[in-house]
Amino acid sequence: MTHSHAVVLYLAVAFVVVLAVTAGIGRLRAARRTATKLSSYECGVSTERGVGPRFPVRFYVIAMLFVVLDVEAIAFYPWGVHLRALGGRGALDMAIFAVVIAVGYAYVWKKGGLDWR
Repeated sequence: MTHSHAVVLYLAVAFVVVLAVTAGIGRLRAARRTATKLSSYECGVSTERGVGPRFPVRFYVIAMLFVVLDVEAIAFYPWGVHLRALGGRGALDMAIFAVVIAVGYAYVWKKGGLDWR
């Protein structure tokens, strides 16, 4: 099987799965629609009384920093697995990556971006 056939097969299977899931959603939804089931509900806060409390921007900044940290941690895994094959150049590249990330976090820390008040 050539690469182009594999890609076409993958896309076809993905398309069929998406169609099956979309068709199946209608069968899995609630049978009776009530006001409670149709009301919006987010993060454990009921919005029946209108708009709930607003979160400060700092909450979202810390959340984004956490996501960036997770992505960085994922970047370290393949590097660690292939460290021997990458040699000194790979170690140098990852050291530069780590220093750039550390400088970024030091900047955010100095500016008070990680303080939760």
